[in-house]
Amino acid sequence: MNRNPNDIVRYTAYERANHWAVGMSFILLALSGLAFFHPAFYPLSLLLGGAVWARILHPFIGVLMALLFIMMFFRFWKLNIITQVDKEWLSRVKEMVDGDDHNMPESGKYNGGQKIMFWLAAVCMVLLLVSGIVIWRAYFSGLFPIGLIRFSSLLHAAVAAFMIALIIVHIYAAIWTRGTIRAMLYGTVSRAWAKQHHPAWFRQITGGGK
Repeated sequence: MNRNPNDIVRYTAYERANHWAVGMSFILLALSGLAFFHPAFYPLSLLLGGAVWARILHPFIGVLMALLFIMMFFRFWKLNIITQVDKEWLSRVKEMVDGDDHNMPESGKYNGGQKIMFWLAAVCMVLLLVSGIVIWRAYFSGLFPIGLIRFSSLLHAAVAAFMIALIIVHIYAAIWTRGTIRAMLYGTVSRAWAKQHHPAWFRQITGGGK
């Protein structure tokens, strides 16, 4: 894709690669996790070479995803601090969902909804990592009492289900807001897109919108 000189860079190549690596890791974890959850999903284990390999690889992919997400977290956490503007944005989110975004507060690089998504994903990642270590039978589960292992198994499954739902919302929102997927594929957005969806960020990076 040829870059329009009037487009605005929203994500660098590194940021996009980091995002897609986390995303692909999560997909592999979600599908293999479903294979463990219920026999009806057993064929999904074939994505990682069958049930045995899926059980071996699942926790290692989980550690990889956690490390990749940590890299993402430290790059973006300051941009996702929730401000009073974000709280007002969240209080008016129903208007935007209904198709009327004219009265929405001017958001920066991320709006209130995106920031909530970011922090929920961070909390889920911590819970999945900690509970996953407790139930990692090959290395760590022998170090913990059986009651904690059982609780961690339940917590791991519940948080994973919640995160799957969270990512579905994330994907839907990206498709619903035209131009968002382009930003994560190619790194750029049009000036019109930036001005409409993130006007405060648009002014910041264009020196007042000129």
